[in-house]
Amino acid sequence: MKRAHILSAAAILLACLSADIHAADDIVAQAKAYTAQATRSSLPWSGPTTGPAAQQGKTIVFVSADQRDSGPRGVAQAVQQAAKAIGWTYRIIDGQGSISGRSAALNQAIALKPNGIVLGSVDAKEQSALIQQAASSGIKIVGWHSSAKPGPASQQGIFTNLTTDPLDVAKAAVMYVIAASNGKAGVVILTDSTYEVATAKADAMAALVKQCASCQLLKVEDTPLSDTATRIPQLSATLLQRYGAKWTWTLTINDMPFDFMAPTLQQAGYKGTGPLLGVSAGNGSESAFQRIRNNDYQVATVAEPVSQQGWQAVDELNRAFAGAPATSYTSPVHLVTNANIGTEGGKDNVYDPDNNYRDIYRQIWKTK
Repeated sequence: MKRAHILSAAAILLACLSADIHAADDIVAQAKAYTAQATRSSLPWSGPTTGPAAQQGKTIVFVSADQRDSGPRGVAQAVQQAAKAIGWTYRIIDGQGSISGRSAALNQAIALKPNGIVLGSVDAKEQSALIQQAASSGIKIVGWHSSAKPGPASQQGIFTNLTTDPLDVAKAAVMYVIAASNGKAGVVILTDSTYEVATAKADAMAALVKQCASCQLLKVEDTPLSDTATRIPQLSATLLQRYGAKWTWTLTINDMPFDFMAPTLQQAGYKGTGPLLGVSAGNGSESAFQRIRNNDYQVATVAEPVSQQGWQAVDELNRAFAGAPATSYTSPVHLVTNANIGTEGGKDNVYDPDNNYRDIYRQIWKTK
């Protein structure tokens, strides 16, 4: 029932998101226009410019789903920097990539009795009992990729959830594939149903691929991110045996699977420039930037501004401590390709928007 509800909600949002596709005959032309928009850089700051001053004497804990994953790792580093800037005490606890590990990490965090907790890719449904326990004890909670939708989630005990809209992310990834393949892509999608946000992205990607009449959705494969290192090499070999030359594009819900796919493709005689290429609908890891720059099997990633989102997490907690409402700010989608990788921190293998967000948050907190 829960999954049916998620799929229904995703279908409704997808219909709104992609209505323009149905209105046109040439999906390839639309895909190329959308890709041009999604790859723009140096967009001005569109987030908050006012809010409560820094609330003093606070302690926060970052609970990470898995510090091996560049997403929560990057957000954790930014939360630590922002906590220092606002004058708070910071601590991190790593869930180490398992359900039991995440439960243990949350239990530890609650036992510390902090003022606030930031969830780094900890799924709100998976850990619902502990999140509600923390919220009931007065701990303010901000999620990062903790549910499929951005914004307040009081019913889950979460003040607000930070994420680029997963359906927009899915659209950016698929439209790039349609544009780059001229509408002739044979697609495999890799997801992890452990996470609601991953399910939403994968379902949206699959639906959009199906709208491209000359594309082919070969397989949606559910494989745990926690087992990526051990599962992806054999899974890649199995998919190559099953689909052969029909498989020309891989879409993933984050960059991690591509960390372990290259050896199998090399052994099968594929070059880094194709014909089998990858696009990630999420994160924008350092290794992904390197692959994109070097034309090494992965050609694009929809990069999350994890540092900016880490600072936003601290700002949202500050609003919660002050009794102010959460902001409605959601970062715009940004697609990183070989053509724009040198902009906005690309030289450092990270997407960090050049919009002065750190100084803006310091001004809001009156710490500058």
